[in-house]
Amino acid sequence: MNRGRWEMRSMAYKYYSRHLLRHSHKSTTTTTTTLAAAAAGWRLLSTQLVGDTPLLVRDFIHSALYDPQHGYFSQSPTSVGVLDRSIHFHNLQGRKAYMSHLDKIYKQHHVSWFTPVELFKPWYAHGIAEAILRTTNLSFPLKIYEIGGGSGTCAKGIMDYIMLNAPTRVYTNMSYTSVEISSSLAKKQMETVGEVSSHLSKFKVECRDAADRTGWGISTTACFALCCFYNHVLDNLPHDLIYSENQVSPWMEVWVEKQQDRSALSELYKPMQDPLIKSCLDILNVDKDYRPQETREPSLPSNIWAKMFPKPRRRWLPTGCLKLLETLHGALPKMSMIASDFSYLPDVKIPGERAPLVSTKKDGSSSDHSTYLDAKGDADIFFPTDFWLLERIDHYSSGWLKSRIERFDRSSKQGKKRRTITLDTSVFMEEFGLPTKTKTKDGYNPLLDDFKNTKFYLSVPTHNTK
Repeated sequence: MNRGRWEMRSMAYKYYSRHLLRHSHKSTTTTTTTLAAAAAGWRLLSTQLVGDTPLLVRDFIHSALYDPQHGYFSQSPTSVGVLDRSIHFHNLQGRKAYMSHLDKIYKQHHVSWFTPVELFKPWYAHGIAEAILRTTNLSFPLKIYEIGGGSGTCAKGIMDYIMLNAPTRVYTNMSYTSVEISSSLAKKQMETVGEVSSHLSKFKVECRDAADRTGWGISTTACFALCCFYNHVLDNLPHDLIYSENQVSPWMEVWVEKQQDRSALSELYKPMQDPLIKSCLDILNVDKDYRPQETREPSLPSNIWAKMFPKPRRRWLPTGCLKLLETLHGALPKMSMIASDFSYLPDVKIPGERAPLVSTKKDGSSSDHSTYLDAKGDADIFFPTDFWLLERIDHYSSGWLKSRIERFDRSSKQGKKRRTITLDTSVFMEEFGLPTKTKTKDGYNPLLDDFKNTKFYLSVPTHNTK
């Protein structure tokens, strides 16, 4: 891996771990025989995730990540690392010293990755806490919901900051609920937050799937939903895949099924029927007249060109994100929201727009797969976030864009129900955080300089809520 390629990977925290593991003195060389055996194992165990009935791709991905017996997060409870102490950046000379320090940390902890919340604690969480305090109405008791809280480091950092910097009544009357699908991480969160005894009366963990509407009541009061602090939420939400054999053929749903010999998996294409897939495609393709472009007939030149030079199309749709946001808007219609994740991923081998990176780590060496069908429960599957599309999904889930699409209504004078903004991580931290705390002696700042492919999305309600 050349230096330029390495620097691209260092932009995302998951790639820090890969570089360090692949270039450490303990890394091993995988032989062709080992790869062949591993591939056979992937095919065998992947088929355990699919029964006799085909699955939509999103259901296959959900099983590959979250199945209680075979899912990645069920088998890898230590995939996310926890640092024993904060990194003292001002004691490091620069980038070389920082990377050397990271190399040492990964060798000591034997984990897949550290999140930015962990690497830059407490400063990363403090920046988020400051954003909450500046964008919420503190006249009411502060209610915070965090989805995908990892080890609890972010929750503790936010509560610490509010305790020390907000008016006493804000901390005294606040509540903080973590919605966590992993039981092992839920337990770890209670331990982490419990390091400050006064936090425990305000903090609780609900071990459930945040996208399941039955787990939520209905809250008509203002609250803050903190989503996706890199802890397996937006990037690990299930996606669907659609396929078209050429540029003008209709899109088909992709399903996963066992091959006849039952030793491997293959794709099955069906006509578009799934409501979530249809809604997501409408959101993606709606034009300025609020009419889905896919409903229009392709032109004659387009048809001729497609027949002469057919080019298959594959497109990944964030249907899991749509389901989650529709659930949150239904349960918490007056919520404010902060979400953050990767805006793009380098070195993706899987084809299609917004395709995921599927990666397995074994014996200190990471390998990326060329197909998502290789995921067997020991592979992380994570997607880039299209923040332009995320904003559209937010407006759709709030009801504003949804009503216009359904009516093809451009003339309505009803204002948007959400005020939104997308910020680069460096801009967000310069505005709300204390970036001087993560600067090295020579001025290098990994929080601002290395996370170029990550963004923050902020969304708050307007007065147009009816």
